[in-house]
Amino acid sequence: MIFIIIIIAVLFLLMLGFVFSYIHFQKIFVNGGNKEYYTTHKWKKRLITLAFFIPFIVYIALDFVNGVIVSLHVVVIWALIELIFRIVKKAAKVSYKSFIPAIVSFTIAIIYLSIGWYNAHHVIETDYSLTTDKDLGTDSLRIVQISDSHVGATFDGDGFAKHMKKVQAANPDILVITGDYVDDGTTKEDMIKCCEALSKIKTKYGIYYIEGNHDKGYYNSRSFTYSDLCKELEKSNVTILEDDAKLINDSFYVVGRLDKSEPSRKSMDELISGLDSSKYMIVLDHQPNDYDAESKTNADLVLSGHTHGGQLFPIGPVGEITGANDFTYGITSIDNTTFIVNSGISDWEIDYKTGGAVSEFGVIDVKNKK
Repeated sequence: MIFIIIIIAVLFLLMLGFVFSYIHFQKIFVNGGNKEYYTTHKWKKRLITLAFFIPFIVYIALDFVNGVIVSLHVVVIWALIELIFRIVKKAAKVSYKSFIPAIVSFTIAIIYLSIGWYNAHHVIETDYSLTTDKDLGTDSLRIVQISDSHVGATFDGDGFAKHMKKVQAANPDILVITGDYVDDGTTKEDMIKCCEALSKIKTKYGIYYIEGNHDKGYYNSRSFTYSDLCKELEKSNVTILEDDAKLINDSFYVVGRLDKSEPSRKSMDELISGLDSSKYMIVLDHQPNDYDAESKTNADLVLSGHTHGGQLFPIGPVGEITGANDFTYGITSIDNTTFIVNSGISDWEIDYKTGGAVSEFGVIDVKNKK
């Protein structure tokens, strides 16, 4: 229901934006061009104005989500720039040609969206260093986290395999996958290629996977089931954790939670009941949305994804204000628990990251204090 409301609100804003653009685009011909000519030949002015919308309409027709995202960015930036120019005009009592705000707006939009596209498609390594008083069974533990690959959005199965070469170069002791590994648009061929890429990763303690809210598919239109995915993961020696905990090297736990959307999901207290509190505990939870409960347990480190680092401004701050997420991106601590939210190595459907974050995989080094 909330998703439908958001879509309606976005489309309504886009419609208003197009009306705004139409009005202001026509003003350019009257105030910035030959006023007498375009007053006499109104049909030419309207045709040229309508032609302006053709690239946006074609983009929306070919790629609805990204077409709407780009169009909305353009009209919002244009509206803001027009407002700024009007304020400056009144305050400083200066005049300007009516096409100047449009040129400035489109320049800013192109630069802004180009940076967003680069941030979505260029995957970097983000490093964290932590310490613990607990005995890890080794001097240090290197955890590599990948999240939200949504295979088929910004790369296919072959692209995922290339990213896994970077992951291997980070020399992980343990690799964790914190959900949304696949999506509704992922093909079975790409899913299998991704799992085969994981099978080639060499680690000391293995690979661990938890589900995200997209892994089971919302529309059941893809050519494989969640059961098929799990079989391929297991064939690739990936351990699937569904409200389960594994003791590794008799030294530390990896606790994997079902996604928050699952009705049968256990509480944190239920999940860690009976575990040895003296051992280091890593919790994998796709959505960063249960921080109070997790910080009140013996969890030392909680790793999440889901938010894509905020994806598009102002989704990040809105998500935290409304309580959709406890945290959007990066590292924070509550009491003795450290929380890290990964922005993901890809995005859901969207080719742009304009919320400030980049696509990434995380490298977390945990060292003994003693």
